[in-house]
Amino acid sequence: MRRMIAIAVAGLMLACGLTVTGVASAAAGRSPQATVAAMQPGWNLGNTLDAIPDETAWGNPRTTRALLRHVRAQGYKSIRIPVTWSNHHGPGPDYTIDPVWLARVREIVDLSLAEGLYVMVNLHHDSWQWINAYPAGDVEDRYAALWTQISAEFRDHSAKLVFESINEPQFTAQDDYASLATLNARFVRLVRASGGNNATRLLVLPTLYTSADQARLDALSAEFDALDDPNLAATVHFYGYWPFSVNIAGGTRYDATVEQDLIGTFDRVRTSLVDRGIPVIIGEWALLSWDHTRPGIIERGEFLKFLEAVGYHARLRGLTTMLWDAGQFLDRTTLAWRDPGVHAMIRSSWTSRSGTAASDQIWVPRGTPVTARQLTLNLNGLAFRGLWHNGVALSRGADYTVSGTVVTLTAAALTRLVGSTIEARFSAGVPWPLQVRGHEPPTHQPSAGTTGALTIPTAFGGDQLATMEARYADGGNAGPANWTSYKEFWTHFQPDYTAGTIVLKPEFFAEVNDGAVTLTFHFWSGARTTYHLVKSGTAVTGTP
Repeated sequence: MRRMIAIAVAGLMLACGLTVTGVASAAAGRSPQATVAAMQPGWNLGNTLDAIPDETAWGNPRTTRALLRHVRAQGYKSIRIPVTWSNHHGPGPDYTIDPVWLARVREIVDLSLAEGLYVMVNLHHDSWQWINAYPAGDVEDRYAALWTQISAEFRDHSAKLVFESINEPQFTAQDDYASLATLNARFVRLVRASGGNNATRLLVLPTLYTSADQARLDALSAEFDALDDPNLAATVHFYGYWPFSVNIAGGTRYDATVEQDLIGTFDRVRTSLVDRGIPVIIGEWALLSWDHTRPGIIERGEFLKFLEAVGYHARLRGLTTMLWDAGQFLDRTTLAWRDPGVHAMIRSSWTSRSGTAASDQIWVPRGTPVTARQLTLNLNGLAFRGLWHNGVALSRGADYTVSGTVVTLTAAALTRLVGSTIEARFSAGVPWPLQVRGHEPPTHQPSAGTTGALTIPTAFGGDQLATMEARYADGGNAGPANWTSYKEFWTHFQPDYTAGTIVLKPEFFAEVNDGAVTLTFHFWSGARTTYHLVKSGTAVTGTP
């Protein structure tokens, strides 16, 4: 009731020409809506304090003030600091947190606040390490003991510090919703009872699995009604349409299916929560398999389109987004973005749309006469301003023509530009990169190996692999995920352009029957090749 009264008062004041922020200031600081809005955009200090067993165990360097200052200078307003506590406390009944660990968490929180960032702290991998056993054993006592100590440590900290109850909650017991509701309610009561600034601190509650499925959202909405606390926000995570997020089932492109999944997710969140006065933080977002250590799973241009769309659709619906960065975006040693163009698209999406195109690649066959190529632009409400190369505008007419949203590059221009990158510029946002790539038909050589790994010698001819299909002689799907013929990039197969090979992995052969299997390799130029396997026990042979 208090939350609904606050919302009603805010609406009345808006009608009188006053802002919601002004209402909050007159009452007791910012409203939860204003706080969550002020946290946009956010960044995750991933695989750091959540790493097991300690801060640097998963490959990231020790966190410094220089890193946090850099994050703030790059335009981020908030930082989520995931923390795994399970390896850093003593036995029950007290479950005393290691004072050295707690001091380190506090140090990073304080450094972040000193840089002007909002900060969100949680219980992270504890969710699947032990919280998932609730209601069995001592889970609730342990959970309460940890939050009691964390609350006491930070009770007098700035209101810019936010607590999140559990990361991606999941339970082995049947009544998942009741378990989460109980733990969320216990969390709210404990923090509020600790006093100080915790009495009104913004607390963030997740859906089950931090999923945006309708049933999960409805259950969390009911929790908010039952808690009747005026300083709460909700959180979900978003990693996109799963086949596209990991490149399985032919999910290579940011297509209409991927976009409708995005729009449907964000619409459900807005309708179920935001429109009811509950602010929402997308506490983690990215694509699961965009990773600098596993290049090529997600094609760069398709990823750029996804980034642009997430920024736009979240902004349109008033959702705060916090990028999941476990080191795949920002190199924390050099403090440089691993792909500056990727971050430029993310940053632009906070305030503006950007134009894109059907592809960021234009493929030009080698050894045959070059012909004109067409490319469809995605204007996203903007105006096309032309094509540029090395800062010089290409000639409309001589180098390219435009008809509606279709750009046609002439044969002469393509011949001159093969091996270079041009860009399409629009009336706002960042330019769209276009790689003009020469290629020859890919070819393979015979191979012999075992189910431990089969290496297929491959001459890529400048082309790049998009995906792979596997079928038995009767047409049935072969290998893992047998609901689709398309296998998972990198998990089941992996190209090595330097070595000139495609490696079929043991994870693929683990679910392949003895006999003949036909592979179809799909390349980004549009080329397809066929390769035939014969498996007998652990022995495998292959021929083109």
